[in-house]
Amino acid sequence: MSRQQRDALDALLRSAPRNETPPTVEEQRNGFSAAITRPAPEGVGTRWTVMGGRHALELDPAGVRGRGRLLYLHGGGYVIGSPDTHAGLIGELARRAGLRAISVDYRLAPEHPFPAAVDDGLAAYRELLAAGTDPRDLVVAGDSAGGGLSIATLLAARAAGLPQPAAAVVFSPWADLTLAGRSIRSKEGADPIFTESDVRAYADLYIGAGDRAHPLASPVFADLTGLPPLLVQVGANEVLLDDAVRLAGRAGADDVEVTLEVGPGLPHVFQHHYGRLDEADAALDRAARFLNAHLNGDESDGDRLDPVRPQWRTT
Repeated sequence: MSRQQRDALDALLRSAPRNETPPTVEEQRNGFSAAITRPAPEGVGTRWTVMGGRHALELDPAGVRGRGRLLYLHGGGYVIGSPDTHAGLIGELARRAGLRAISVDYRLAPEHPFPAAVDDGLAAYRELLAAGTDPRDLVVAGDSAGGGLSIATLLAARAAGLPQPAAAVVFSPWADLTLAGRSIRSKEGADPIFTESDVRAYADLYIGAGDRAHPLASPVFADLTGLPPLLVQVGANEVLLDDAVRLAGRAGADDVEVTLEVGPGLPHVFQHHYGRLDEADAALDRAARFLNAHLNGDESDGDRLDPVRPQWRTT
């Protein structure tokens, strides 16, 4: 993979201006949207619908006829972001996996603090099942806060007596709102995007004076028994590195099939940079194959990628 690409991306991310005074929530949302939004890939149709009582963006790769469905929960610290800002990333994963996808516009803090996002994730998941989606044909994915929310949604589904999906993939999951991971401080200089104070500010807005160690806010403290096979991808240059490592360790300790991939020299949710960073394209391909390897093996689903389990590795 290209060291030159990684260095160029790091320099680009570090060049983003930092305000002397903290921006308002609205300014953060507008700035994030302008900086990160990429449209759905060519050949991936989109339309807005309603899922679980919330607006949701459906993404439909051309030619897909199989029953597989992807529920995606976007990142943004529970405060910013939307299905629109992540349409490119979601569409790329859906296209590579050959799956129809849906991304829920879950409620954001501070207007709607914890557990509103979890309630919305669970409502969408419940409606997919109620509409007839076989859980063996359903997979879940998310990035950053949406990665933590993906795990929380599955925990809430388990508590509600609902079946688990076939698999889950999380990119750079924010899984510990107590900020107890060592990398929150040790990786601060290496992380070109976040500082400890940035992450803490999002936690303050999302959970306030509530219990930051609650399992649905910080899944690293949850009992993950019974969750589906899990793929965790994270960059080594992240303050949230230890969130991913400890989440994978917790899953393994609870007898969950889990794969952890740590990409050297890579930033937070580096998968956003597909088409510009070789590691991003390779990671999305591996994520797509992981999902297909665990989906219901129906011979009629020939439009998906060849569901051959790849050789996983931790870098």
